[in-house]
Amino acid sequence: MHLLQIGADGEFSLTEFYGKQIPEYAILSHTWIASNEEVSFKELVKGRGKGKAGYRKLHFCAEQAVKDQLQYFWVDTCCIDKASSAELQEAINSMFRWYQKAKKCYVYLADVHSETATKIQTEHGISSEQASRLAFRRSRWFTRGWTLQELIAPKSVDFFSAQGKWLGDRVSLWKDIHQVTNIPFEALQKEPVALSQFTVDQRLSWAENRETTREEDKAYSLLGIFDLSMPLLYGEGQTKALMRLHQTRES
Repeated sequence: MHLLQIGADGEFSLTEFYGKQIPEYAILSHTWIASNEEVSFKELVKGRGKGKAGYRKLHFCAEQAVKDQLQYFWVDTCCIDKASSAELQEAINSMFRWYQKAKKCYVYLADVHSETATKIQTEHGISSEQASRLAFRRSRWFTRGWTLQELIAPKSVDFFSAQGKWLGDRVSLWKDIHQVTNIPFEALQKEPVALSQFTVDQRLSWAENRETTREEDKAYSLLGIFDLSMPLLYGEGQTKALMRLHQTRES
């Protein structure tokens, strides 16, 4: 597992850890912007990509980790060497566990900011608090496939606006989260119950209206939800990937 840290000079560096050597770390949950605006593993290693929009998210995560007295943090855009099919496969099969073991999970909502709330308040004639909650519920983050496990797996999930303002955590915002996702409160508590307590159909329903960029990820993003691992075969299509998921679950 590659973890990021930021030096006194403001430069990022990656360190690889294994097993019990992995230190406490924070982890970022977010929605990708255009892929050419996210900082890749290769760019980070070579000290490039500083002008990209995605670089701001790295600084946000680094600053928040420092506040929480955590030296290391993980961001999917640049902590996985996607040029290595073996590393990508290991990462996707390990992803749920990595979020589960994180000391802190920061959800960065790039489309939730003060301007959005003000516009909603004006359009609907509601209070600023109601507008902020509506902006939160409308976030694109709730529509993506991978963010389902990022919401459920960690012990601690904190939500932040695009300006880095703390909006609340998974427990304090559970009513809004439930309204958007239909995920029961029992799965959103500080110490959530085991996912095995929910039926297969229940868990599948949580992902029903979520989208992924790669169609196979509709299945791969559910591996942790069902406590499974399986080989990745990009190019097989969504139908075959989901079929293999169900076959693996039933075997």
